[in-house]
Order: sequence, then structure tokens, then C-alpha cells
Amino acid sequence: MNVSIVGSGYVGTTVAACLAELGHEVTAIDVDEGIVAAINDGESPIHEPGLDELVAEHGGERLRATTDYAAVRETDLTMLALPTPSNGDGSIDLQYMEAGAASVGEALAAGEGREEPHLVVTKSTVIPTTTDERLAPRIAEEGLERGTDFLVASNPEFQREGTAVEDFLNPDKLVFGADDERAFALLRVLYAPLRDAADGEVPVVETGIAEAEMIKYANNTFLASKVSLINDIGNVCKEFGVDAYEVADAIGLDDRIGEQFLRSGVGWGGSCFPKDTDAIIAAARERGYDPAVLSAAVELNDAQPERLLSLLDDHVAVRGKRVAVLGLAFKPGTDDIRNTRAVPVIEGLQERGADVVAYDPVATENMRERYPDIEYAASAGEALEGASGAVVVTDWDEFAALDAEFDEMADPVVVDGRRIIERRDGITYEGLTW
Repeated sequence: MNVSIVGSGYVGTTVAACLAELGHEVTAIDVDEGIVAAINDGESPIHEPGLDELVAEHGGERLRATTDYAAVRETDLTMLALPTPSNGDGSIDLQYMEAGAASVGEALAAGEGREEPHLVVTKSTVIPTTTDERLAPRIAEEGLERGTDFLVASNPEFQREGTAVEDFLNPDKLVFGADDERAFALLRVLYAPLRDAADGEVPVVETGIAEAEMIKYANNTFLASKVSLINDIGNVCKEFGVDAYEVADAIGLDDRIGEQFLRSGVGWGGSCFPKDTDAIIAAARERGYDPAVLSAAVELNDAQPERLLSLLDDHVAVRGKRVAVLGLAFKPGTDDIRNTRAVPVIEGLQERGADVVAYDPVATENMRERYPDIEYAASAGEALEGASGAVVVTDWDEFAALDAEFDEMADPVVVDGRRIIERRDGITYEGLTW
């Protein structure tokens, strides 16, 4: 198929490269000329394991990029993968999605008549009814008729940063939301190479548009709540001197619970869980319903960084002392610092008067833009040297190999928020929930 994808961020670039890998001709549309040039030169604009290789292989050939929306006229379908940032009240800001939808409609209207309607697919995470009530009308503004000139559908993504390529190529499920058999048919063809590679074993959910939009929110908020629940249980375990990880290993054997997302610690961040949870809470409240469990999940998650710092306070008066923050990305495998737990940790240390030195294998430059005045180390060992305390925020594998580096600390106090450091003689070790 010929596919156009509007937006070349984390989602758009990964989807574009993976669809090219499946054999489709893909055109990425983005307003940023630097991103367009990078893709055409075979360079990925974002850090994501496996993505560099795909963009290098297909960029400028099967995967091309442009700033011109007219490219949609040469494609069978267009995916909208644009940002949906949070407003101050937690609701999502749809200005980029609406502008993209309007530009797609304008480009389609400027072309010659088509034999078949063009399918516009919502890939970004949006509140239920958004595609029908907010995006379809913008596509139609230039006189296009839904059902005749264009169709709409929802095809939410379930990709995790750090494993996005693997998640796309080996999905747990595919969700197609549409109200027209022609839209379903196009989506089936789009993903046929992926399903063929898996011998048809990938479950496909075909449902309504609003239902597909809601499935993404239900998926993410359920997982976010599961993490907050195990963190709450872990906090209780800590009060009794119980190892929450041994408890989690046992309850994970119950197939009604499952072992995934039971790693208690400093909490969740990133671009999806916080934004999606806040958005669906705000949307529910707008309809007159207060989702108490989801609200509690957010409240508990927001409190975990302060619990981490309170354990450090038990051992070190950090004012005027050097404190190492190990890990800045919201999770290992990515340079994304959106909603990372490192932000409240750094700010909490600054409020305490600590001299913060931070280290992350890939996210340092992104964090430097936000906090240019703190010190950044070139290695974990350099960050620990002379420090009176250290807090672990991201569970990068290299932190598990730290050993002699702790001997270089002025006062070897380590508070581990991710259970990545081994407890050993010579350091004062505190696990957040164990």
C-alpha cells in the first residue's frame, strides 16, 4: 500500500519505519524541515532501539519524508500521529490533531476526484468521540463528504518506548475502530504482512471508533493503576520490613493477577501513562463522574518520589552535600524525559539545598535543557565520586554492575527506587519498598 503518516515523533516515526519494513511505501509528513531531511538521509530523529537500523535501511527509498501535505493524495490512507499534550486541567490539547486533519482535508479537496474514499486513521491517543466529533468535521471543511470522499477510523498504538519497534512488529493485539466496511478492509490489508509473519496468530479487535479510542485509555490506565497498587502494597511492606518483591513474585503466579507490572518502585512516567490517566479523569469529570480509583492511582504515583527522598533524609542531611541522581529517562531504553520521576527527585533535592549531580546513558542532553544549572557526569562512577548520597531513579542495566564505584562516595548511602543495585557490605542501602 501507499501510506502517509502525519507527524514524525516517537509514534509516527516508529510506525512509518515499521510499515516500510512490512513492504509498504510510506511518506512521512512533518512541519520540521530538519526531521524531514534526517529521515530522507536515513537518520532517525529519535532514540529508540532498532529504529536507527530501519530508518537507515528504508529512509529516502521506501520511507520518504516531506513537509507538503499534497503527498496524501498519492496514498491509500493517512495516519494522524500528532502530539496531544495536556492542558492545565489534564484534558488533552487537540490543536495539532485538528490542524493536521484540516490540512489533510484541504490537500484532498485540492486534488482530482478519487474512485474510492481516502481513509484517515487516528493513531494518536484521543478521548472517545474525538475522531467523529472533532476530527472528521475538520477534514470535511473544504467541502468533502464523509463516506464519499473520505472515511475515518481509529487504530490506537500499544507501543512502549524502549521496545516500540518490537511491540509494533510483534503485537499482543491489533485494534481497528470504524463504522464502514471499506475502512476495515483497508486496515486489514495494511496489517496483512504483519499477521502473515505471525501465521495469523495476532488477535484483531474490530469495533466502533469510540470503542477503539477508549480501549487505548482503558489499557494504559489499567496498567498505571496496577503499578500504583503494587507501589501502595510495597509501601505497606516497607513499614513491616517485608520484601515487596518476594510478595509480588508470589502473587504474580495467580493467573488472575499475572506477573507483569508488579515491580514496585518510584512510580511511572513517560508520555502515555500520566497524560492518558489525567485525560480520561478530566473527560469523566466533565461528564459528571469522578473516577476515584484512577485519581488515587495518580495521587499515589505522585507521592513516590518524595518517599524516596524521605528515606535518604533518614540517613543524610543533604543541604550543601553532593547527591548523585542515577537515571534521568523515565525508563531504560529511551532518552525521553517526559514526566520522568527524576524531575520531582531533582526538584526535591534542590529544595533541600543539595548539590545535585546527575547521570544517564542517553538522556543527559534532554535533561540539561530543563535543568542547565545542575552538574552532569559522564559516567555513574563520576557521579558517585565524593557524593554523600545516591538515589536510583531509572533501572539501566549498567547500574547493576556498579560495585567499587560506591567506595568513592564520601558517605555511601544508596536509596534504590528500582531494585537494580545489589545490597552489599560497605554501603548503607535502602530499597524503596523492600
